[in-house]
Amino acid sequence: MIPEIHVALSSGVLTATISRSDKKNALTNDMYGALADAIARANDDDEVRVLLIQADGDTFTSGNDVSEFAAQATGNGPKERNVVRFLQGLANATVPIIAAVQGKAVGVGTTMLLHCDYVLLSDEAQLITPFVNLALVPEAASSYLLPLRIGHAKAFEMFALGDAVPADVAVAWGIANKTTSAADLRAEAHRIAGKIAAKPIGSLTAMKRLMRDAEKLVAQMDCESATFVERLASAEAKEAFMAFAQKRQPDFTKLARQ
Repeated sequence: MIPEIHVALSSGVLTATISRSDKKNALTNDMYGALADAIARANDDDEVRVLLIQADGDTFTSGNDVSEFAAQATGNGPKERNVVRFLQGLANATVPIIAAVQGKAVGVGTTMLLHCDYVLLSDEAQLITPFVNLALVPEAASSYLLPLRIGHAKAFEMFALGDAVPADVAVAWGIANKTTSAADLRAEAHRIAGKIAAKPIGSLTAMKRLMRDAEKLVAQMDCESATFVERLASAEAKEAFMAFAQKRQPDFTKLARQ
């Protein structure tokens, strides 16, 4: 394990804590690898009955580490993309997964929630999907799961505009189960995790398999990933990331459609 991801097992609940609060919990390739390992352990270890994902600091995660994005765009990124292992791990997971989300959940911080079985948000939490703003496309099979969950119109709005969705709206739309205060978030998440951990695990995993088409989700992820890589090398993406680095608004109007 790496210091930015803490993993602990207690009373059947495996808790994975994202702990890079000085960088708003931006996810690096190594962090994705550690999270993928936690998911694999949760599925394989008979002592684990529930996986709980939480984060330190005031932000759940600001999404992918932008510096690694830039490196990947120039062909200098890591050879093994652990994000693929992480996302496929979520798609194939049979153990129940709970997420406790505070502050902003950006990009994959939101799309991963579509693979969680119980999502608890702090009152001030915000879900943000800025893929189009970065000239990219959604990932984590969210281009399939989000319209399925909330309908095409709302999903298009989230993806195309990239505006923050408040916690209470996310619950009303069915992206999350409930809200609680930031002070009570972890205690409530562990209370729910404990209740689920006490249930018959064979029944829970069988139910989860019936509720999800893992093969369809992985196939959608593969399609998204291929398009994502193409978009990352586009002139639009280069403009988006250059504008981000220069702290200005991007100008896509002079770029030809690709």
